Amino acid sequence: MSLIQSWRWFGPNDPVTLQEIRQAGASDVVSALHHIPHGEVWPLEEILERKRIIEEAGLVWTVVESVPVHESIKTKAEDCEHYLESYRKTLGNLGKAGIHLVCYNFMPVLDWTRTDLALDMSSGAKALYFDWADLAAFDLHELKREGAAKAYPFPIVEKAKQRWAGMAPDRKQELSDIILMGVPTEKSMTLEGLSSSIARYQSIGKNGLRENLVYFLRSIQKTCESNGITMTIHPDDPPYPILGLPRIVSGLEDLIFITDAVKESFNGICLCTGSLGAGKENDLPNIVSAVADRIQFVHLRNVKKDEWGNFHESDHLEGDVDMFEVMKRLVTINKGRAMPIPFRPDHGHQMLDDLQKQTIPGYSAIGRLKGLAELRGLEVALEKYL
Repeated sequence: MSLIQSWRWFGPNDPVTLQEIRQAGASDVVSALHHIPHGEVWPLEEILERKRIIEEAGLVWTVVESVPVHESIKTKAEDCEHYLESYRKTLGNLGKAGIHLVCYNFMPVLDWTRTDLALDMSSGAKALYFDWADLAAFDLHELKREGAAKAYPFPIVEKAKQRWAGMAPDRKQELSDIILMGVPTEKSMTLEGLSSSIARYQSIGKNGLRENLVYFLRSIQKTCESNGITMTIHPDDPPYPILGLPRIVSGLEDLIFITDAVKESFNGICLCTGSLGAGKENDLPNIVSAVADRIQFVHLRNVKKDEWGNFHESDHLEGDVDMFEVMKRLVTINKGRAMPIPFRPDHGHQMLDDLQKQTIPGYSAIGRLKGLAELRGLEVALEKYL
């Protein structure tokens, strides 16, 4: 039994069509109702309509990515219970629609962080990139976060100072826009709003955020179990504290804490090799083996880091993640499963015809098609070998 080959689709407005997804070779779709504001209930009729569209195209909606966790839940604010009830209703509706696998994250404020969405590769393709000096330049000189300089090594602080001084106004605006792009769309986010959110999380801290995650999982446990829903938590991207915000899903220790704190099987893991792969200490094959029984969904992508921890998203089989060993272990784990594990080629270079198109950052068609083809070939070879 092979892994399920899936593809993220952002809905009818996605530049990549369902027909093109089929042409790429995927059989299943990872989607969400992105047009519904965070915290509101997903109506059953809208879930069924999205499912109908996908199925009429000859595909299967296997994974919901994601049902966003509202900031009020993450911070356990006064209106937390309201948003928990809405979350439970959405999960119940997904269960009624026959969709049972949900991916989510618990990253404070920022869902993901990059500093360049179009790094020029030697091949002429473009990749997503994260640079610590650029982040520090934004943090120190645009956000002007109190005490920010202490969060970075002195050489990075100096480099950030020089870079900001020589940065064109258009690039400063672009950098700010890219970083704020990772902010969920619960409301319009300003620099002042971001500063306020950062201050709130400083009082919560890592342990407090861990406690809030466990509270969230316990609050939805009965709904998940009665509807056959499995939750899969996505790692932090990148797996480091960013802008003073705590991180609680950044490595093996965090994953073990989460699975030990809530041992029930509805509490699963989305293994993202790219997010975890950006962490210097993360040994991906070892992580796969250590939490094998809790991996229910997989994002496969690769990254290449430098000595400072800056990284760009590399080709799927080339980078710091040993994709051969990761896939070998996933194939072995999957053989013992009653239900196969879905994976998707996560991100991809903007390349060929897509260089001339407006694409969702990381989600152009051809780069992911290339990644899926490489990963499919690797899996087939390993299945025959093993």
